[in-house]
Amino acid sequence: MKVVVQRCKTAKCIIDNKIVGQIDHGYMLLVGFTHNDSIEVIDKMVKKIINLRIFEDEQGKMNKNIYQVNGSILSISQFTLYANTNEGNRPSFINAMKPDLASNLYNIFNAKLKENNIHVECGIFGADMQIDFVNDGPVTIILEF
Repeated sequence: MKVVVQRCKTAKCIIDNKIVGQIDHGYMLLVGFTHNDSIEVIDKMVKKIINLRIFEDEQGKMNKNIYQVNGSILSISQFTLYANTNEGNRPSFINAMKPDLASNLYNIFNAKLKENNIHVECGIFGADMQIDFVNDGPVTIILEF
């Protein structure tokens, strides 16, 4: 499992000119799954994300987690995180989990985030989405288990 965490001031997901998910501040997550991912991997990732201290404290140090800043999450499925570009110019997505399995894990991932009392908005798995966000910092962290 791979997640790109981007600290943001605002974020929204647009499909067919309609906003389907929107947050004011927190994390914009790009979420990808590979073949050996499981519920155990999701649990580790959720724990890491909710405890990640990348918000600034009163001294300007990254010392606060998403709870401490009352942040929200916009979660976007992103199979292209597993693009293999080692050969040729056209990416291979052989390392990405099959869509039906990945969709199920994506739903479980989002449900587990919500179980931790975090407001979570989502895109739609497999849809053509436009993401509009303001990266805060910019701060971008790549997590992989």
